[in-house]
Amino acid sequence: MPASVRRRMPVLLAALAGLLLLSITFGITLGPVDIAPGSVWRIAGHELVLRLGLPSAAGEWTHAQHQIVWLIRMPRVLLAALVGAGLAVVGVTMQAMVRNPLADPYLLGVSSGASVGAVLVLAYGVLGFAGVYALPLGAFAGALLACVAVYWLAHSSGRLLAPRLILGGVAIGYCLSGVTSLVTLTAGQRELANAVLSWTLGSLAGTRWDELGLPALVLVAGIAWLLLQARGLNALLAGDETASTLGVDTTRMRRGLFVLVSLLTGVMVAVSGAIGFIGLMVPHVTRMLVGTEHRRVLPVAALVGAIFLVWVDAGARIAFAPTELPVGIITSLIGGPFFVWMLYRRGMSPGVGR
Repeated sequence: MPASVRRRMPVLLAALAGLLLLSITFGITLGPVDIAPGSVWRIAGHELVLRLGLPSAAGEWTHAQHQIVWLIRMPRVLLAALVGAGLAVVGVTMQAMVRNPLADPYLLGVSSGASVGAVLVLAYGVLGFAGVYALPLGAFAGALLACVAVYWLAHSSGRLLAPRLILGGVAIGYCLSGVTSLVTLTAGQRELANAVLSWTLGSLAGTRWDELGLPALVLVAGIAWLLLQARGLNALLAGDETASTLGVDTTRMRRGLFVLVSLLTGVMVAVSGAIGFIGLMVPHVTRMLVGTEHRRVLPVAALVGAIFLVWVDAGARIAFAPTELPVGIITSLIGGPFFVWMLYRRGMSPGVGR
């Protein structure tokens, strides 16, 4: 890593953190009801002081503004930041794990697997013993199975073949989408169809505060573990032979990464639905900024992904107001051309990293 990049990393991280804070602020202000940025943080500060058990006088805001900021927009915008960061980190990990710049939880069918697991929980009460954790657990199990299936299809004679990885991911994704549709149409629940449609397109509407704890915990723990494994991720990106000579147990490490990727994807899909292309786009933008060293790529990718999805969600709410678009539509409209540009830039060869 060039010394110039190392020197500017603290500045870059501070700038991205500040930009994320501004994005969250303006993401909360945007909507049918105009709310000043200052009011947003005064209301938030008032609520936090109350939860600390300290006295706090009501400020100059209406009851409606308080409800909109604290109960509707703030949890939604914070969830957008968490999901954006989580999917970006998953994309970084998958691209290193399989040495393919086109790897992404959406393109490789992992998001579709998570959706199947979640829909089975909703339709038939699978994993009901887990209570409130049944949905994330079902999504995690589906994501893990899809991840293993794609990895198995991409192997031939002990080698991971990049073209087969993409084709296998697309095939698994289509099959699992068909399973989702089959379950939805045969479950006999009229409300399920609307919920699944919203889910498959990705939506952050109706987010509650109690939905933020699990994704935040999984995201922080996942990034912390990945930072500890940064040397191994760098080695995997250089190839299995190089990684082995550096003392990395590639088989064991990939197994751990599979579980982590599945857990992160499952939890994020459980709370937001299948949002595509963030895990494809953000890692490439990040590597343009800081190179390929994962100790730098992971935190920057998390911040960039959070900022990106906060603004995508804001656009989804206001672009066609009063109609609200699913965020997955906007990410697809941006990600599709980005994917084509990547193929063109690499000579139309998806086999990079073989």
